[in-house]
Amino acid sequence: MGTCAADSTVVEIWREQPPSSYSLKINKLSNLNSEKYESRRFLSGGYNWRLVIYPKGNEKDNGNGFISMYVEFDNTSLTSPPPSEVFAYLTFFVYNKKANKYFTIQDVEVKRFNGLRTVWGLSQMLSLGIFNDPKNGYIFEGEQCVFGVDVMVASPFTKWEVVSFDEKLYLPKFSWNVKDFSKLKENLYISRSFLIGGRKWVLKLYPKCFSTSDVKWISIFLHLADNERLMVDERIYTRGHIRVLDPCGSNHVKEKCM
Repeated sequence: MGTCAADSTVVEIWREQPPSSYSLKINKLSNLNSEKYESRRFLSGGYNWRLVIYPKGNEKDNGNGFISMYVEFDNTSLTSPPPSEVFAYLTFFVYNKKANKYFTIQDVEVKRFNGLRTVWGLSQMLSLGIFNDPKNGYIFEGEQCVFGVDVMVASPFTKWEVVSFDEKLYLPKFSWNVKDFSKLKENLYISRSFLIGGRKWVLKLYPKCFSTSDVKWISIFLHLADNERLMVDERIYTRGHIRVLDPCGSNHVKEKCM
């Protein structure tokens, strides 16, 4: 259930800013006879929570000799379908009157709250020997003390993309018969459109090369058809071959198209 302060995922710091999610002040700690105290519910990130404090430590979670602090998630505030779980970052506070600051422990590892796991926290938040000594400033003005917590709910998973590859395509070949090649006068010729992988494509032929600085080659490119539109930042990865067939023999030319 708990996480010790010595855990590598937690950071201890002093700060002047009070907790923004919830604060709990106990006017006389000795009158709190129960093993634990559960705060009223408070709202953070659109969900209900409780701050749970063990003033003498949570023995069941190796908290002997320490103040133990937890956050309990009210899973009745879940809506289904989604979300069925909530991710949150937790920071626990103990006020020090002498320093006029908060001793805080922040868990930098996000915690997953769901129907099976509703409680996360620190079994060893602060040593009772340090906490109970009035000279240290945690107990002040006749046994008053202040605890708090920040619950920062992580944004739900909404942004993603899928990279997929179709290994088996329906009619994966297209043939284009260009007649009277030697008589072609235009710089660019475009084939009829063809359908592969759910998209329409065309071949673009430059009989005297795409670049006018080098007319020793012909250029052939694969393009999406003009009526095909990609969404913003959408990309299509292609892999195939472009062949120029020799009608009089087997001296075909084959180049990768990627």
